[in-house]
Amino acid sequence: MEKTFAMISLGCAKNLVNSEQMLYLMSEAGYTLTADPDGADLAIVNTCGFIDAAKAEAIDNILEMAELKKAGRLQGLIVTGCLAERYKDSILAEMPEIDAVLGVSSFKDIVDAADTVMAGSGASLFDDQSAPIDEIPRVVTTGPGWAYLRIAEGCDNYCAFCAIPDIRGRYRSRTMENILAEAEDLAAHGVKELIVIAQDITRYGSDLYGKNSLAELCRRLSAIEGIRWIRLHYLYVDQFDEELIEEIATNDKIVKYLDIPIQHINNRILKRMNRRGTGDDIRALFQTLRQRVPGLVLRTSLIAGLPGEGEAEFEELCTYLREARLERVGVFPFSPEEGTPAAAMPHVDFEEAQRRADLILELQGPIMEDFCQRLVGRTLDVLCDSFDEESGLYVGRCYADSPDIDGQVLFTGRCTEGEMVPVLIESTEDGILYGTMKGA
Repeated sequence: MEKTFAMISLGCAKNLVNSEQMLYLMSEAGYTLTADPDGADLAIVNTCGFIDAAKAEAIDNILEMAELKKAGRLQGLIVTGCLAERYKDSILAEMPEIDAVLGVSSFKDIVDAADTVMAGSGASLFDDQSAPIDEIPRVVTTGPGWAYLRIAEGCDNYCAFCAIPDIRGRYRSRTMENILAEAEDLAAHGVKELIVIAQDITRYGSDLYGKNSLAELCRRLSAIEGIRWIRLHYLYVDQFDEELIEEIATNDKIVKYLDIPIQHINNRILKRMNRRGTGDDIRALFQTLRQRVPGLVLRTSLIAGLPGEGEAEFEELCTYLREARLERVGVFPFSPEEGTPAAAMPHVDFEEAQRRADLILELQGPIMEDFCQRLVGRTLDVLCDSFDEESGLYVGRCYADSPDIDGQVLFTGRCTEGEMVPVLIESTEDGILYGTMKGA
């Protein structure tokens, strides 16, 4: 008898990799994935629990599955991921509709949990968050031309506003051999872009090899036949060294796009938030990177309304953004996360934090548009992601665009999904580039 399940994956790319590993395990165990949870035997909700908005989204999805279960259109509900880990002592009591709950280090036990639920029982499985990383194959759900490559788990930074170390555990690197083997397999299946991810990729290898080893990893990844782009998410200012900067500058396969979350520029706020380095360190690094890497696109993340941010500190941040002209900026209003030091610190209310976030986005609009205008007239390599039937245009990304968070390139021509093609950029509007494939 066929056993069916639906997977709802929420949150960040690291969480998606865990979802892809669970898809593999469930498939190997004889379960069949279905797109619609309505009518499935099981629904698995892999949750995010990082900020209030993510928690609310997770709870809404869980309750929606609970309604299907109550109506007899779903047999069992399994909840995994960060929300489950963060509230492991209370989640089953507060949401009795859940049949099984798995922590972030227990997703490898998804089949046992599924079998238990199918048999009419429940399960609550939580391993040590800081245990060694389980090497489990995955069913890649992105692409077809790109995939995430997770190189480490957990975090040792302990920023005052962040609960990730308590949820995901201490920093643990995967071995270089395991990463390279996975990358070679991805390349053999047509992946051309590797998006290297972890909470902090700059510290990669420090726990295994006694030194930061991201530069060496990039060198070895770039030697894999078929890999065209290596995109780096997320790097930290205090861990850059000459070897890494030189590798980024000289390795043609490393996309000249770096995601370096700074959160703020004011020295006092950075120190209060337990961020390593100062505003001057950020300024100096970004200036060095601009000088060493021509055409570099810098992406960062900011938090508006952090504890200690008054009008003067906010204006300092805005002044820096006007001067630095960062091409890609994401900004979030401060969310006081329970159990973190920042949650107990005085801060502006959410409405004011949101107002400041909106002002930053308004400030960034012309900077982004100016950058896009400077790409008009250039021929860029574009990775084709899909074809839009309605517009009759292919949808892809250039070096300046990371999936789901940046812009896109819409173009005419003839190609296949997952192919990398040259596109002449002819116009831009609202952060979207428009062009024509050359040689089509």
